[in-house]
Amino acid sequence: MYQTLVRPVVTYACEMWVLKENIKTKLRVFERKVLRIIYRPTKESDGTWRIKSNEELNRLIGNKIINYIKAQRLAWFGHVHCMPDNSMVKKVYEWSPTLTRSLGRPKNRLEDDVKSDITNMKITNWRDCIRNRPKWKEFVEKAKTSLKL
Repeated sequence: MYQTLVRPVVTYACEMWVLKENIKTKLRVFERKVLRIIYRPTKESDGTWRIKSNEELNRLIGNKIINYIKAQRLAWFGHVHCMPDNSMVKKVYEWSPTLTRSLGRPKNRLEDDVKSDITNMKITNWRDCIRNRPKWKEFVEKAKTSLKL
């Protein structure tokens, strides 16, 4: 139920999200709330009911929502890079505004997040991997389970 109903609604258009720590925290909290409802309290041997702790829920399912979002972003990144150069989506993705940015710390960009995920997965020649669709799909599937958070 979680993977077919809840997660697709929560992660709609997640391919374009820049994941900041506060967003990751909110997603993890939401995921645990949903899992507590799905897995329900457990009855102890002495007859008392106990709600599952965060550690128990992490053991059961882990932080799958964050990994799912990162895998979706990797899939979208590969899809955009395989598009022809005259595609409108690729033009918008590669467009850079002529305005100057405001002073201060630079904002996190989607491309920076995706490239850091690629380096975390230790993919060195990602441009060649993107052109090889089965290999890229394998990396995306691997990202669903193995990305460091």
